[in-house]
Amino acid sequence: MIISHDVAGSGPAVVLVHSTVCDRRMWDRQVPALVGAGLRVVRCDLRGFGETPVPDRPYDNAQDVVDLLDRLGVERAALVGASGGGRVALAVASRWPQRVTALALLCTALAGQEPSDGLRAFGEREDALIEAGDIAGATALNVAAWLGPEADEEARALVREMQQHAFEVQLAATEEFGQIKVDTDPSDVTAPTLLVTGAHDFPDFQWIADHLADRIAGARRLDLPWAGHLPALERPDELSALLLDFLGTELPGSA
Repeated sequence: MIISHDVAGSGPAVVLVHSTVCDRRMWDRQVPALVGAGLRVVRCDLRGFGETPVPDRPYDNAQDVVDLLDRLGVERAALVGASGGGRVALAVASRWPQRVTALALLCTALAGQEPSDGLRAFGEREDALIEAGDIAGATALNVAAWLGPEADEEARALVREMQQHAFEVQLAATEEFGQIKVDTDPSDVTAPTLLVTGAHDFPDFQWIADHLADRIAGARRLDLPWAGHLPALERPDELSALLLDFLGTELPGSA
């Protein structure tokens, strides 16, 4: 199965991989800026998000992204991943380093990372609300937890819509299939890498970025003092400029 996606523009390819609180609509404000800078922008919905159905067998998100690139005839691409999408982008860059021209990880998650007390408490509260059938409450909890103080009501409404849709689709599934576990090593990444974190986010994501900065050769580390967990939605124009500055340096002819 090829996951749902859209493509805009022409030029060097950039793949945007969404947070697992969102779907590919989280990048709506970045697409025009990236296309206008001469990039071919690919957005995809991971399984169980947006327009991609829940998995019907064990699956591999990173392989799904590579399969999509193959379908589109894209040999090499820059990857931009947010949160859970960052974990997917990191896996692609680790397992297929020759296919990745640049890697930007925004408040990325990391497979196997033990949660802090605060993040564990959030997860327990979310589970309790879902178990009680309070999907609206679980959705509101996510909106409050993941968006920083700069997010406007439009951003909050969009995250609310994306998260509730994901809950409804995933909870309606009659069977649950897990991801295929593939060991990856961040030190296998060879692409120029930018690690972005937000000062208003859970501390877990600062720790992850610090860890990855030590493992990925030449990685750049940037903390945004205004950001929460989803800077692409909190200050979209500023985040677009940040990505273009990074990608323009790493992709000849892209800016």
